[in-house]
Amino acid sequence: MELTRKNFLGGSLALFAAGAAAQQKKTIQGFDETNAGAISAKTWTPFSERKVRVGIAGEGFCSFGSAFGYQNHPNAEVVACTDLNPARCKLLQERVKAPKTYPSCEEMIKHAAEDKLEAIYLATDAASHARLAIMALEHGLNVATAVPAFLGKDQLELVPRILEAAKRSGKVYQMNETTAFRASCYAMRKLYEADMLGAITYTEGEYFHPGSNDITSTANNNSYNGWRYGLPPQYYPTHSNGYYTCVTHKRFVKVSCTGVPSLKYKYSKGNPYNNPYGSEYAMFTCEDGSAARMLVSWDVPSYGGEDGRIWGQKGCYVPEKGGYRGWFDAEVKKLDLAKPQLPPGMPAGSHGGSHGYLTDDFLRSILIPGHKPCVDVVTALNTTIGGVYAHLSAMKGGETLDVPAVV
Repeated sequence: MELTRKNFLGGSLALFAAGAAAQQKKTIQGFDETNAGAISAKTWTPFSERKVRVGIAGEGFCSFGSAFGYQNHPNAEVVACTDLNPARCKLLQERVKAPKTYPSCEEMIKHAAEDKLEAIYLATDAASHARLAIMALEHGLNVATAVPAFLGKDQLELVPRILEAAKRSGKVYQMNETTAFRASCYAMRKLYEADMLGAITYTEGEYFHPGSNDITSTANNNSYNGWRYGLPPQYYPTHSNGYYTCVTHKRFVKVSCTGVPSLKYKYSKGNPYNNPYGSEYAMFTCEDGSAARMLVSWDVPSYGGEDGRIWGQKGCYVPEKGGYRGWFDAEVKKLDLAKPQLPPGMPAGSHGGSHGYLTDDFLRSILIPGHKPCVDVVTALNTTIGGVYAHLSAMKGGETLDVPAVV
């Protein structure tokens, strides 16, 4: 089923918080891997003398606005920033050294021409990603957005609008899916592109984010307008799904998903999503005929992480088993599967050292003719939509559903 504005609805059925300073000091999952993946044995080669004028929206509870290093990249100039919380806006301004602030992202976009903005990084609440991306593209801005590309079944109608806005504007759209530049996923992609894996037969991805033991209260709702409260796990699927989509750049075509009810208060006592599940485990049929198992859980008590594995007819890559095994062991030993060097002073950042690489990839896509971001608009939407349909399947008792094509 091809996804268009006309048939989509018929075919389907920032980060901001008022966290106290003490909360801000706590380690957030994914942010404990500071500078992981930084390469010291390689030399960075400059690719342009020009600086892209960037606006950043959203510092929020996770400090996402400043965490991706635009202020450190030699090909970026941060000229404006915003956060709906004035205190966080000031903090973001200090961190990214932006000379100008705005009270909202909408205002920053409206003044893009005045500020000669070329690009915007949307680190806002998930519910606003699609709407703000469309607005920015329509104002002629290149867009990088935090994950997911859109939030849930109520925003499915925005999917064709994002596609149309990106195509009509001719600007770069990138989703900052951190999996894409984790060392393991990067190696998988290089092996796949070199045909060292062969045709893919099976992929696994999991995103386990345990959170707190809030069984009897509504505590720990650190999200703007409560968008995280009771969130269906598969509405935030990109950290698992990326182990397939960011390796092959193909899509999911069918899904059956098992939802497991949660003991946590936000699921057992109701939430805005009417979602009872703290864990959702999806089985996909993929475009290339392979199978994929993609798991997302908010209530696994003792384990957290973003991990994945991939198997092909010629080889597999399983990080915890030593990496590559297959027909081309000798050839693979000669390949350079390590990520390239970043510019001097540019940290690789958190989430497996992915932040800096996503920023670098976005800037290269703007400045280098023909360079396509790893997580472009089609890959971003395909990575997100599979999870939305997985949740719909879980709510239907695991019924197998067709996943619409994003092309």
